[in-house]
Amino acid sequence: MDSNDIKTQARSDLLGRRKVERVDFIVAGVQKAGTTAIHDFLAQHPHIALLRDQALHFFDKEENFGSSRTGLCEPDYRILHGNFAPGWRWRVAGEVTADYLYYPRALERIARYNPEMKLIISLRNPIGRAFSQWNMRREKGQETLEFLDALKRDQEIGIWKRPRGNAYIARSLYSPQLEKAFELFPRDQVFVLKYEDFRTDPFSVLDRIFDFLGVRSVSRLKNKERNRGSYSRKITMQEREYAAAIFDDDISRVEELLDWDCSDWRVKTAVTTVA
Repeated sequence: MDSNDIKTQARSDLLGRRKVERVDFIVAGVQKAGTTAIHDFLAQHPHIALLRDQALHFFDKEENFGSSRTGLCEPDYRILHGNFAPGWRWRVAGEVTADYLYYPRALERIARYNPEMKLIISLRNPIGRAFSQWNMRREKGQETLEFLDALKRDQEIGIWKRPRGNAYIARSLYSPQLEKAFELFPRDQVFVLKYEDFRTDPFSVLDRIFDFLGVRSVSRLKNKERNRGSYSRKITMQEREYAAAIFDDDISRVEELLDWDCSDWRVKTAVTTVA
């Protein structure tokens, strides 16, 4: 520790502020399922410390873990811990990175870093999630294909061959991602919520999250309504039905894994009656 670090530590101690030396929880995904909104709510809690840089992506950046193919080189966790501002009221420290659930190596690194880590996972109707991601990439000029063609391209390439980039299908197949999380962490350390419930009644879901994290519930939280996708068009029935056929089996598996009713995620076809 150099002289500047000693001075900073002494100043923090004098003010009664504590540095973060271990991350206690991670909001690990999924992409386009309200993780930014969850971050904004958690940031308002006086007993929760969050990273200053939400885009740090510590556990899924290969450069943080050396050049080992296994990704298990000992990283410099000071990069992670130093991104938290010292404080005097926080009780738990957390990170919000929506790619961690999807990127298996990140989960393995997280489990190695802190086996007692608590994971928060938000799942969204996989059709809506994939369509939202496609819209986001179109807005950024990263996707030239129409949604249906983009799904077909994913199928032709092989859905598990692109851990980054588009991966509209792979990111929306939740059961393999959940199974990996449950393999690495006890179930009582994993809190899974349904995005649609969060959108409908965010404060009820937040109370459950706070209880899961071991901090008290707080009132008068501000809903910033940030990062909502502005779609250039609505999904067509043809696109919806094509995507539904892709995700139907996985939805059934999610229902089994979580003991959920995901009928609201399925495409409802009109029933015609014969007089």
